[in-house]
Amino acid sequence: MRAILFILGLVFQMAASAQSFDPSHTAFTNVLNDHVEVYDEGLKSAVNYPELAQNRKPLDKYLASLSAVEPRQYESWTHEQQLAFLINAYNGFTLQLIIDNIDKFESGEADSIRDLGGLFSSPWEKSFFTLLGEKRTLDWVEHEKIRGDFDEPRIHAALVCAAASCPKLRAEAFTGKLLETQLENQMITFLSDRDRNGIDDKGIYLSKIFDWYREDFDGLRDYLRTYSGALSDGSGNGDNKNFQSLDIRFVDYNWKLNNLENR
Repeated sequence: MRAILFILGLVFQMAASAQSFDPSHTAFTNVLNDHVEVYDEGLKSAVNYPELAQNRKPLDKYLASLSAVEPRQYESWTHEQQLAFLINAYNGFTLQLIIDNIDKFESGEADSIRDLGGLFSSPWEKSFFTLLGEKRTLDWVEHEKIRGDFDEPRIHAALVCAAASCPKLRAEAFTGKLLETQLENQMITFLSDRDRNGIDDKGIYLSKIFDWYREDFDGLRDYLRTYSGALSDGSGNGDNKNFQSLDIRFVDYNWKLNNLENR
């Protein structure tokens, strides 16, 4: 009898949590504000993972609220609310994966998120969290849900896989209300970061992200022309004539952890 009552209590608790889900994602914004350091004139950020691991309850509580959302509730949201939810889920559960393995990083056993995979699988293929009613992987969130359901290439400047060469992790959560502004800001910021993207005497150099997901940009050069000002700092190389003639190359990706030490 006690077991039945306990299970019923959990069910009611999860239902209440789902119904009261905060679409402003304020709890995640608070976590990010506390543990993400933005630097290089706002172009980059780093995470204080040891501090986050020591004070993980707010993150765990927020992620539990994501896990409690049922598919029917998710489907009732706007397009923007759904995408914000999924981006925050990807970024939040990535943070959880790192702090769940913080001892490996502190001991030197791990240097990168890629070191957290199994013998025959990557860390992105691990089913370590629940989302929309089932155990999920980070690959499922990115490739099956986000890329599968949304035609939005700017997500590649918003999803952060805990690597130094990733776009910056915002010190605020994405929300449906602000999503358009946030995604545009992320793409401009990413392309304005000269350690990752830009124009030099050899042509246009880009993050490997644009190579890996080239198909999402429906004509990479044409897509980038929209952001030629961010890539060129407003120099003449950004005008249509010069931009069209520039060669494109992709720079090496730094997979080291996006922590304070690797800034």
